[in-house]
Amino acid sequence: MLSRTAENLYWLARYVERAEYLARTIDATLRVTALPAAYIGKTNEWDSALLTAGVAGSFYQQYEEANENNVVDYLSFSANNPSSIRNCIEAARLNSRSVRTALTSEMWDTINSAWIELQAVWSKGTSTREDLAKFLRFVQETSLRFDGSAYRTMLRNDAYWFSRMGVHLERADNTARILDVKYHVLLPEEEHVGGPLDFYQWSSILRSVSALTAYHWVYRETLKPWLIADLLILNDTLPRSLASCYGNLVRNLDQIGVAYGRQGPAQRHARGIRNRLEHSNMNDIFQHGVHEFIQEFIADNSRLGEIITKQYLI
Repeated sequence: MLSRTAENLYWLARYVERAEYLARTIDATLRVTALPAAYIGKTNEWDSALLTAGVAGSFYQQYEEANENNVVDYLSFSANNPSSIRNCIEAARLNSRSVRTALTSEMWDTINSAWIELQAVWSKGTSTREDLAKFLRFVQETSLRFDGSAYRTMLRNDAYWFSRMGVHLERADNTARILDVKYHVLLPEEEHVGGPLDFYQWSSILRSVSALTAYHWVYRETLKPWLIADLLILNDTLPRSLASCYGNLVRNLDQIGVAYGRQGPAQRHARGIRNRLEHSNMNDIFQHGVHEFIQEFIADNSRLGEIITKQYLI
């Protein structure tokens, strides 16, 4: 496969995954801000949404206040935000056009119809919360249709493996950032851990990774920070956990290595991260510091993206 084709498939999957993640983040933030002030305290949940998305710096260059209207516009529709949902869908369609012959008709139809609806229905943004809810549902359903189409219709060859690599690399980064914001930034120092604010923020974080029901299935307990961290970091039965993402990344990279007849630094680096996750436990992570652990993971995950690019995509 040409490196340009591999790159387009890889980034197509990353952009679709990123758009869904942003939609889930906005939806979870809306749920928390709808609660009475006595529950959510003095924190600015919209500021935390920007931190989770990693765009707080660029946001404050254009806006003075992180309120619902400004943040929703910036994360969803702003042309000045390279990672806005609108730009992610447009970039995904551009990449899909470049590799049209490598996609199945179902995958192309999903991306193309989403782009057409974005232009026809959502070009002016949303004016009410009801419209916003419909838009967020549209984005999530587009991602689910694309992911399902890829899983059900693609040949299990290098095109599929590069696409899956993009999904799992992006998903791991998103999950790690959500956890990092909660543990290091979002909860005020004076807030009692386990209080009402803590409970609703944790609920919102689990909803943003579609894991609230999974948590109760696995632990059958009330929300506890160390169990939530265990679920999102080490539990490989949860598709969005760091351990699950790296199990899939190692598998896909190994399949590419077999198909191309040689292994490389990407395979070794991914195995190193997976092995560290497999041999970690929450006691060690808490002693080391959750923020420090996640920051190291985010850096290693970003480094893997750079290695994959050098090894396969240029």
